[in-house]
Amino acid sequence: MIKALIIDDEPLACAMVAEYLQKHPDIEVLAQCHNGFDGVKAIQELEPDLIFLDVQMPKLNGFEMLEVLDEIPAVIFTTAFDEYAMRAFDKNAADYLLKPFSQDRFDRAIEKFKQRMPLKVPSSEAVEQLTIQYPLADRVAIKNGTKIHVLPYDAIYLIEADDDYVVVRTQQGAFAKKRTLSYFESSLPSERFVRVHRGYLVNLSHITRLEQKESQNYVAVMSSGQEVPVSRTGMQLLKPLLAK
Repeated sequence: MIKALIIDDEPLACAMVAEYLQKHPDIEVLAQCHNGFDGVKAIQELEPDLIFLDVQMPKLNGFEMLEVLDEIPAVIFTTAFDEYAMRAFDKNAADYLLKPFSQDRFDRAIEKFKQRMPLKVPSSEAVEQLTIQYPLADRVAIKNGTKIHVLPYDAIYLIEADDDYVVVRTQQGAFAKKRTLSYFESSLPSERFVRVHRGYLVNLSHITRLEQKESQNYVAVMSSGQEVPVSRTGMQLLKPLLAK
């Protein structure tokens, strides 16, 4: 028996998938979830083989869900946003269903999934590329133990490299995420976040001043009081932006 979850904020969309699955008695629907937080919790607790996942959802969208999961089941995306189709299909999904989809198209997606079982778990690199290509909200989702923190860009004053992780620093605390600094440099808006040093990405709105040290090197003093080293290249990037 194949274990499945339906994750969609639209009850009618969930009902349609559940109805179409009646033709597939070898697939058991463990639960239906109507937001990303409940979806993550259900995946961790129920360990499904397959999820039917919407992209645009409140609280936590589909891509953010994939970012915070430690292990990702096979995914069939079910969404109205066709601009995500090719990237999702190539990198992260068993198939992609554009709403509204027919029973026949749904059945073909199920057969494709079964032919590929056991489906390879999507890699963190694939999820990373998805979120770089299709950022959906001005925020960063981070899993910390059993809790998921959704951090608005404005709350982040600094992102710091730390081996295979980065530390996302906010006034409310620091949060570790297994991503590269280059990933954040690519995915965050360049007019708001600048890589001032190989190990630091800063939020321009949180820089209180620049100070020159005796060694002729500069540091950026952040709203938290932390001093961040600024390289020559970083200064060249900062000057025109701070002059605006």
